[in-house]
Amino acid sequence: MRDVAIVGIGMSRFGKYPEKGIKDLVREAVEPTLSDAKLNSKDIDAAFVGTAAPGIMTGQEQIKAQVTLSAMGIDTIPMYNIENACASSSSAFNLAWTSVGAGLYDCVLVVGFEKLFDKDKMKSFMALGTAVDIESALQHLEEFQKKHALNEKIIEEGSGHNRSIFMDMYAYYTRTYMERYGLTQKHFAKISVKSHKNGALNPHAQYQKEVTLEQVLQSGDVAFPLTRMMCSPICDGSAAAIICAKEHVSRFTTTPIWVAGSVVGSGKISDDLSDTLTSRLGPKIFETAGVGPEDIDIIEVHDATSPSEIITLIELGLCPGEDAPKWIDEGYLELDGKLPSNTSGGLASKGHPIGATGMGQIHEIVLQLRGEAGKRQVSEPKTGMTHNGGGILGVDAAAMALHIFTR
Repeated sequence: MRDVAIVGIGMSRFGKYPEKGIKDLVREAVEPTLSDAKLNSKDIDAAFVGTAAPGIMTGQEQIKAQVTLSAMGIDTIPMYNIENACASSSSAFNLAWTSVGAGLYDCVLVVGFEKLFDKDKMKSFMALGTAVDIESALQHLEEFQKKHALNEKIIEEGSGHNRSIFMDMYAYYTRTYMERYGLTQKHFAKISVKSHKNGALNPHAQYQKEVTLEQVLQSGDVAFPLTRMMCSPICDGSAAAIICAKEHVSRFTTTPIWVAGSVVGSGKISDDLSDTLTSRLGPKIFETAGVGPEDIDIIEVHDATSPSEIITLIELGLCPGEDAPKWIDEGYLELDGKLPSNTSGGLASKGHPIGATGMGQIHEIVLQLRGEAGKRQVSEPKTGMTHNGGGILGVDAAAMALHIFTR
């Protein structure tokens, strides 16, 4: 494999934009990316575009890359349409990295976008709800409940109507971690406060306002222990990057960010909550990148809910489970902490336009490693990581992509 680097990035502000179409969203990310890399579209050998639900939300299917990119004059080159639930654009990045590393292309564009907001919330919930095994999802949950003799239902009344069904799944999984490690709802509220504080410093974030612990706890119950401010909001958005082989990097930038490792994995149907896709895939990315958990200076994780942030860090081996309450209480995840996490504000504050989320995470890590993150800049990070998952298979995540970057 050839060494591969990111030489340009761009991103729209995540938010609710009923007046914008998918072409508008893609343009808002790609144009600044081309400018950042100091190249024009003729330098691009191929494009990899990740998105999850435009068919349901807009009716556009099959040629999403060709439709959105040709509208801004990028055409004729090979284009790949990648769909992999919330991990769509990070999976697209993995394929782009593989193609450049293998020598198939020298310089490629990676884009993630999603048009998820609609005035009809049921339409958005329906789109999110398709990231499960439609035929067997409820059966798998019923069998899991029976096998573990649960006195509670995982999917409660109202799920899929006034909230995404994923919130019920996250809530159940979170409660198991509360019992195991002594975590409380207040701990998760502290993570949410931290995320919103970081988001307030991020011009690309959907929510740019700090909140208090009390505001988070009183923001409305979703599914215990989750409150509304602990849950990622539905939104639209896009993010993009240009990556190229080492021998071409000097044409575009003097501050390349190197892709040390990239892995993609899929879930499995299991009733073992300790055997998760995150815990299985983590060792693979560290082996691929040639680093260990102790080498990670900064990370963006898939916090579809605030508890997911600390749970992910535990499953990746970055935070000892028994120390999780201490890490939260003593600010280890803050910008000046031991392991700054979700410096962008994460999904909970930055927003979660599902197909764009993975590239949005990569955008943040690149800014941080370049030292260009402004008021939320971490002190001299050298190695950054992204964790982006999506969908549910049984009780496991269905799709996931992990990346490690170095400066």
